[in-house]
Amino acid sequence: MGKYEQLARDIVANVGGKENINSLTHCITRLRFKLKDESKANDDVLKNMDGVVTVMKSGGQYQVVIGNHVPAVYEEVMEEAKLSANTTNSGDSSQGIFNRFIDIISGCFQPFLGALCAAGMIKGVNALFIFFNVYSDTSGTYLMLNAIGDSIFYFMPIVVGYTSSKKFGLHPMVGMVIGAALCYPSIQGGALQGDLTTAPYSLFGVDAYTTFLGIPWVGASYTSSVIPVIFVVAFAAQIQKVAKKIIPEVVSNFFVPFLVLLIALPVGFLVIGPVITALTDLLSSGFKALNDFSPIVFGALVGFFWQGLVIFGLHWSLIPMAMINIGAGGDNILAASFAASFAQTAVIAAMYFKLKDKKLKELCVPAIVSGICGVTEPAIYGLSLPKKKPFIFSMIGAAIGGTIMSILNGQYYIMGGMGVFGFPNFINAGDASSMYAAAASVVVAMVVSFLLTMFFWKDTDVDTNDIEIEKKNSVKKEIVYSPIKGSVVALSKVKDDAFAQGALGKGVAIEPTEGKVVAPFDGTVITLFPTKHAIGLVSDDGLELLIHVGMDTVQLEGKHFEALVSQGDKVKKGQPLVNFDIKAIETAGFSTITPVVVVNTTDYLDLVETQDKEVKTGDELIISLV
Repeated sequence: MGKYEQLARDIVANVGGKENINSLTHCITRLRFKLKDESKANDDVLKNMDGVVTVMKSGGQYQVVIGNHVPAVYEEVMEEAKLSANTTNSGDSSQGIFNRFIDIISGCFQPFLGALCAAGMIKGVNALFIFFNVYSDTSGTYLMLNAIGDSIFYFMPIVVGYTSSKKFGLHPMVGMVIGAALCYPSIQGGALQGDLTTAPYSLFGVDAYTTFLGIPWVGASYTSSVIPVIFVVAFAAQIQKVAKKIIPEVVSNFFVPFLVLLIALPVGFLVIGPVITALTDLLSSGFKALNDFSPIVFGALVGFFWQGLVIFGLHWSLIPMAMINIGAGGDNILAASFAASFAQTAVIAAMYFKLKDKKLKELCVPAIVSGICGVTEPAIYGLSLPKKKPFIFSMIGAAIGGTIMSILNGQYYIMGGMGVFGFPNFINAGDASSMYAAAASVVVAMVVSFLLTMFFWKDTDVDTNDIEIEKKNSVKKEIVYSPIKGSVVALSKVKDDAFAQGALGKGVAIEPTEGKVVAPFDGTVITLFPTKHAIGLVSDDGLELLIHVGMDTVQLEGKHFEALVSQGDKVKKGQPLVNFDIKAIETAGFSTITPVVVVNTTDYLDLVETQDKEVKTGDELIISLV
């Protein structure tokens, strides 16, 4: 049994069990849980548990304060709760339904977005070379590049089966098998129909060409699809939970996947797949109807709102639909949004000429280069969005660009590169008409955005130097007063690597001349070691301080120390906390040099230690800048 294995078991049990844990991280002293339901945690039990200092709740986190050995406890808790650093348990009940949907979709696509774009760029380059007659579409070069670029799109259910399994808590290999089954050639809609011209079966009025155990099977094509596999994997994850409870652990490694696949895939083929296919067809028809009714309205809406959707991550709700459209022959959703990044870049170009702040002006050039390549986050978050009006002008330009794209019937044929690398996405089998439409929409969007910013935006902000002066004047500080009388020693000179190298936080050390520790501020005792040689405090403003009297004095097991407070006590600045016998400790062979360190150092802009050689209790020792 590991040193902290029992402690980890007790912690997991008293935060509501592993089923109640969404995620876990740790800082220098605390386990930071995100729980599904904090009311299930036993606060009092945890606070009184050996090895736990206290429990705190802040910022949506359930924090179990452990101390300096928290990394070791963290590893044991991760093992006990069956968590990994890359995954979390699904089903955060604190999220709304729509937020959960967006979280699921983005979680399924983000892991392979880089590979997806890379494959798309290869397809785009291949299409470009065909267009310029560099080689033919029957050449070996074309076939090889097409296989490289097209594979991830054709076998999309396998890739999404893996990523969605990580999201829903299903074994990833089982998710890949589900995706592979959906790609199996003989179960695709056309293959099920075979040579039949009329359907021998019907299910709710829908044609079916074969049966499964006597149940009519409505065929659908799943290669390159994304939504059906997500729903099947979500269903399979629920089957897995039940299977793990009823199947003995000794045979669970193969019987659980056996049961999951045997139930989830037939239900997926017979029910989930056809239903999802029908719904996505209906949604596609809705987008098409809006586009047919008014290409101007459709393109304007997509172009105008796209950047706003990206900021909030809501664009993920449209990505699956766009990929379905691409699989069906061409997409107008991503096409209508294509000019948005260029409109944003044009706005930054105009801002470059009008900004007064030299530092912001310097940021414009790299933001423009990044924007041309399709990456607009530096431009949005660093420049246009904080100024408000330029961001709105970019939305207007993007709306006009989207309108032109829709009027010219521009179509996106592959999920490829972004920015200037995205133009090949509009080439289809040698037809470059959509690429010309894309070029027209980009030019107009950029011109409109640039001119709006140049003529209707004025930079009223002062120079950064003035802002910095204002910031300096508004910096808050918190003072740690000396808890001990004695000589100040640099922390780096302490003969203990953990303190000397700053692993436990920044601060100073004191060679005491008086055996008394007093409160360095108003706050709370969050930890008092049983050996009384070390005490942890948190100020009323949140500064966490560790006072460690002597080196290796834990071996004295409390001898020559007297605690005057208890863990959890509220204390006032100057209140006596611990008495210790300097001579007796030194006679026993131990150094009494006392590190005083700010544990949550990273929460502060800077820590300024006293320059005095000698201090008495109550003198300013450390100033923390917030």
